[in-house]
Amino acid sequence: MTTDHVDVLIVGAGLSGIGAAWRLQHDAPGTTYAILESRDAIGGTWDLFRYPGVRSDSDMFTLAYPFRPWREPESMAGGERIRDYIRDTAAQARITEHIRFGTRVTGAQWSSDEARWTVRTRGGATWTCSFLYVCAGYYDYEQGHQPDFPGLDDFAGRFVHPQFWPADLDHAGRRVVVVGSGATAVTLVPAMAQTAGHVTMLQRSPSYLTALARTDGVADALRRFLPAGVAHSLVRTKNVLLTSAFYQLCRRRPETAKKLLRAGARRFLDDPAYLDEHFTPAYEPWDQRLCVVPGGDFFRAVADGRASVVTERIDRFVPEGVRLESGRVLDADVVVSATGLTLLPLGGMDLEVDGEPVDVGRTVVYRGLMLGGVPNLAFCFGYTNASWTLRADLSSRYVARLVRHLRRRGLASATPRVPAADTPRLPFLDLTSSYVRRAVDRFPRRTGREPFDVRQNYLLDRIVMRTATLDRDMDLVPGRVPAG
Repeated sequence: MTTDHVDVLIVGAGLSGIGAAWRLQHDAPGTTYAILESRDAIGGTWDLFRYPGVRSDSDMFTLAYPFRPWREPESMAGGERIRDYIRDTAAQARITEHIRFGTRVTGAQWSSDEARWTVRTRGGATWTCSFLYVCAGYYDYEQGHQPDFPGLDDFAGRFVHPQFWPADLDHAGRRVVVVGSGATAVTLVPAMAQTAGHVTMLQRSPSYLTALARTDGVADALRRFLPAGVAHSLVRTKNVLLTSAFYQLCRRRPETAKKLLRAGARRFLDDPAYLDEHFTPAYEPWDQRLCVVPGGDFFRAVADGRASVVTERIDRFVPEGVRLESGRVLDADVVVSATGLTLLPLGGMDLEVDGEPVDVGRTVVYRGLMLGGVPNLAFCFGYTNASWTLRADLSSRYVARLVRHLRRRGLASATPRVPAADTPRLPFLDLTSSYVRRAVDRFPRRTGREPFDVRQNYLLDRIVMRTATLDRDMDLVPGRVPAG
């Protein structure tokens, strides 16, 4: 079996991977590359998830690529439109021909003598590359998080997980219970409530929700008078500033933010007791992700009786539905376990450097995209408090700049130094969500100090990442990489 070689090997053909390929073509012309995609289609998350109502939590003017304006009327787009947008971007830039579908990466070994990575795939094929860029997202595509519910085998209805939505599921007229209170649950409830007999969201504790318009009036006005690219850029800037300002308000003036969020909910649900019980979290805003409700659809479904919220813990499943700790039984024909994702760094691949295994959980992140002590490897991870693409595009631009720098200077590798042992070791993500806490030891650490940190600040990152000195805290090894 032959081994193919490229300058840069990208893992994943989702939103990040297609953006990374575009940046390499545009910012580092002449770079050879390939994309290895484990599935049989472009789109990543937006091709995998097919549950009712699947959509973005971010506005499309920031989730879309800065180099390809979003032209659709919806600011909060559904999954199918996002998937089409990614595929069209790949086709227009002739990126699709670089993708190898059905190719799951299982491991990669770096050789300093050869200055290259050897990448293994599940089918037995191998690739070599001078630089490895992992754009495989942050969760396990093959399994979602599933709690061990007592009595689940006794349940007489249909039990499903949103990550693996069955195409034959018909919930029309049925009683549905959605277990969870995060973005997936908040999306599923109003979508299923359109045809279901009734939908109940069963949550252990409330989450913060905020209603945003489905369309952007400013964008509509600007697009009537300005070129699409200019209008897109202006609206993108506007949305970045508003999102950043609200995040800072949440972190610095949480009581003020709570009042604003409650006032937003009261526009739809004017029952203080109901809001206290089901929409008043015990944590501060943005200790966990804020859930967006486009057009207030979730609140409207609750207000008109098509849906309801129950805040209580599960005792066990029974044939007719879910029994709660209070003894109350929620009758259900369908139960959806919207209980979160299983986080997985680097697509779950094994890494070795010169024969030594790399424990990613014991490494320290460099500029939010590389690992201390690991040469010529980057990974793409977006923001948790803003659009994923904002950070992903900054990372891809940095990778393209670094690849171009290595080639121009005749350098074989760039390896971030490992910070001193006495510096702090902080969690990669500063969130208290259960799905984050479950995986904290699998992700690299940060020190909280530049450049070994992960910021949630696009405005600052935009300046720092574009002007960052490429040799700061970096070991650069001379010697041109073999052509392969």
